[in-house]
Amino acid sequence: MKFISTIIGFVLFVLFFGFALKNTQEVDLHFFLHYDLHGPLVLMLLGFFVAGAFLGVLALTPTVFRHRRETNKHKTTITTLQSSALQTNAQPQPDSINTQ
Repeated sequence: MKFISTIIGFVLFVLFFGFALKNTQEVDLHFFLHYDLHGPLVLMLLGFFVAGAFLGVLALTPTVFRHRRETNKHKTTITTLQSSALQTNAQPQPDSINTQ
């Protein structure tokens, strides 16, 4: 299985490298306030891909921290329940006898 994933990774690298070699022409990006950016198309695409991936990870950060907080709360609840169950099982109470 590792061999297959290595082959797939190599094929993807060759495809992306070929894509980069075919898209080396200069492009101009015009931003607000007369700010222009000049560079190869493939670098522009790579830069915007990295920026999008970073923003996606940044958007998921609160959700990840909330799930971590809930998991820790559940772990402490399980620990307290297990410790209380061990304490109640350690010494059983005798049955009460009613003599009326």
